[in-house]
Amino acid sequence: MLIKELQISFPRGEPFDYQQLAKLGISSALAHHYLKSGWLVRLGRGVFAFPNDVLRQDGCLRFLSHRVAGLHVGGKTALAWRGIRHNLSAREVLCLWGDQKSGLPTWFVERFPSRYTVRNPFSSGLRKGVGLQPLPEAPDGVPVSVPERALLEMLSEVGVHGGIEEARNIMENARSLRPDVLATLLKNCRRVKVVRLCVNWAQEMNLPWSAAARNAARGRMGHGRWTGRLRDGSTLVLKP
Repeated sequence: MLIKELQISFPRGEPFDYQQLAKLGISSALAHHYLKSGWLVRLGRGVFAFPNDVLRQDGCLRFLSHRVAGLHVGGKTALAWRGIRHNLSAREVLCLWGDQKSGLPTWFVERFPSRYTVRNPFSSGLRKGVGLQPLPEAPDGVPVSVPERALLEMLSEVGVHGGIEEARNIMENARSLRPDVLATLLKNCRRVKVVRLCVNWAQEMNLPWSAAARNAARGRMGHGRWTGRLRDGSTLVLKP
């Protein structure tokens, strides 16, 4: 295949790999020739781009979603992308979640500051894909947590990667959550901290869905006080 045909076959702003090249009939030897000739550049092991191409975040996420099991945008980022936010810094860190422990490639993190976690707050009983949907304006894009799932993901990071005050401020803006969707997620949440933060803060803030959350959380709140030491050295105490 001529390099001009290759350039037409792949969209600009998005990387590609050996498997995609092979589907176009390009062998590893020919790919190596293109690299030596400067017609392709190597981003990482088996990952390429066109020289001087400006990689786009959405294109790179779409590429990674086919390589990293369970990859999705979650937590605070998903809430912001779905219109629930407090204050955003000029260069917000992407909150990405997935099932693959190997994490994100260096070439991606260097271009798009990100945090990746596999600490899923939900039990194995939650059906795969529940609460994950592409944004309406990007139907072929990477899955993004719906507000109900994103809220619980954000709460799971309180004291680890997020502060209490920030999480409360964001949650206070989450007034239009769907009680039935939240109930399904709460019933499958395995972390007492997350359930108690969701239920107790919702009640304190008098959020419209607070009663539904408390009903769904019955049997998930644990017993006695929950105490945890936060990353900043302080202690979080949650009553049942």
